[in-house]
Amino acid sequence: MRPDALVADHPYGRLPARGEPVPVAAAMLHAPKTCGPTTTVGQARAAFADDHVHALLVVDHGLLLAVVERADLPGRPAAAAVRHVGGLAGRTVGPDADLHTVRDRLRASGRRRLAVVDGHGALLGLLCLKRSGAGFCSDAGVRARQV
Repeated sequence: MRPDALVADHPYGRLPARGEPVPVAAAMLHAPKTCGPTTTVGQARAAFADDHVHALLVVDHGLLLAVVERADLPGRPAAAAVRHVGGLAGRTVGPDADLHTVRDRLRASGRRRLAVVDGHGALLGLLCLKRSGAGFCSDAGVRARQV
């Protein structure tokens, strides 16, 4: 399967039946929203006021420093740097990982977002499992929601 086939041939981001491997890169968002290393916990709380925001990607010069989730914030001072609150363990995946396996892992963990990074920690994209669990958010779908 071509890397772009999942989104191009499946406009609702539905995952094709198991069989031929599908890489994570075929379903990731290519331009996820990011924040910088000076972003505070207070600013993160404000970002999480939007129900569509499930993770904040803290990036510095293209490198992913942390993935922050709502559960990381309680009890943290508003002025604290959010980069020290989040983490990377269990919150990232490589672009060549099998999408079926990763979807199963997401469902089992209850997590819906994974940052996609290369072997050097550079952010490549964001994998977003839809609320239904049946497929993944697409770049076009995210753009349409912003209008």
